[in-house]
Amino acid sequence: MSRTGRTTADRERGAPVEVARPARRRRRDTPRDRRRRRLLGVAAALAVLALAGWALWAGPLLSVRTVHVDGATTLTAEQVRTAAGVAEGTPLLRVDVEAAEARVARLPQVASVQVARGWPGSVVVTVVERRPVAVVTDAGTRSLVDAGGVLFDTVTGEPPAGVVPLDVPSPGPDDPATRAALGALVALPGEVRAEVAGAVATTGEDVTLSLADGTVVVWGAGTDAEDKAAALVALLDQVESGALEPAATIDVSAPDAVVLR
Repeated sequence: MSRTGRTTADRERGAPVEVARPARRRRRDTPRDRRRRRLLGVAAALAVLALAGWALWAGPLLSVRTVHVDGATTLTAEQVRTAAGVAEGTPLLRVDVEAAEARVARLPQVASVQVARGWPGSVVVTVVERRPVAVVTDAGTRSLVDAGGVLFDTVTGEPPAGVVPLDVPSPGPDDPATRAALGALVALPGEVRAEVAGAVATTGEDVTLSLADGTVVVWGAGTDAEDKAAALVALLDQVESGALEPAATIDVSAPDAVVLR
C-alpha cells in the first residue's frame, strides 16, 4: 500500500482518488457586523415603543368605556357625567382631566372635584357637594347656603332638616353679617343647631339666634364662636336638668360673663 492509502490493485483498476479538503474556516465577526446588529435591535425596540405609544394615545384597547361618579347625593350621576364631558371611546391618555374638573366645578352644588383615569378603561369623577347650613331669601328667591356663604341651590318647599332660616341684608361669601351668622351656626353641635328656628344679623357684630322654644340667644360678633357655643350648650343643659330657670334671653356675646334675662 502506498502513502496515499491506495493499494496496487486500486491503482491498476483506476479507482478515483479522494483528495482531503481543508476544513472551512468560520467567518469572524467584525465591528461593522456588531454595529449592524445593535442598530437592528434598537430599530426593533423603537418600533415596539412606537406601537405601544400608538395603542395608548389613539388605540381602542385603553379607551374610555365607563365614567364612574362618586360622592354625588343631591346631584345625579348623569348630571355630573354630562358636566364632565368625557366621551366614551376617548383614549385614556387623551382625556383632559383638568378641563373635566373645571367643567364639573361650575356646578353650583359642587364644593370640590377630582377627575382621575381608571385603567384600563374608565374615568372616575369624585365630587364633594356643598352642605347646606342655612337658607336665605334674596330677591324673592330662597337659596341654600353652605358654611362658606355660597348660595348654591334654590328651594321652593321646606329646606332640608337642620338647615336654619337666615336673615341678612346681602347674603354671600363676602358679606360680614353672613359670615358671622354662619360661623355661629357651624360652631353649634348638631343637636343644638336643630333647635335653632332662625338667625338674624345686620352686621358682623350683632348675630342673634332664636330657639324653637322662643328663647333668644344674643351671640354678638363672629369672634370666639367655639367658646360661645360651649357656654350656650352648658346653659341649655342646666336649664333642661332644672338646675337653672328658663330665661327669655341668653346673652353669650361675652362667653366668660354670660347673662340670662
